[in-house]
Amino acid sequence: MSQRKHIAHNVFFTLKDQSVEAKEKLVAECNKYLSGHPGCLYYSAGLLTPELDRPVNDRDFDVALHVIFDSLEAQNAYQTAERHLEFIANNKEGWAKVRVFDSTVSPE
Repeated sequence: MSQRKHIAHNVFFTLKDQSVEAKEKLVAECNKYLSGHPGCLYYSAGLLTPELDRPVNDRDFDVALHVIFDSLEAQNAYQTAERHLEFIANNKEGWAKVRVFDSTVSPE
């Protein structure tokens, strides 16, 4: 019997305004609009960790968003959810670059 696959949705934001205040504001906006969606198994948003500066670390971002959905259907619903679209509309002007990494992952 095959297990249902989860969807990992990871987004890395590089901001135009590099101030700590702007970065913390985006984390607060993520928390307000992107947490608690149906089918969300795990949610977190935070800042780049300055102390982790090894040659293998990709440091080309300011704010990271990590969401695990219980299904592809839940992730697809999130993409068109009103709160998600409101987050984009309210914040996109401050983004210099956004990178999205989606992957299928197996539950433990």
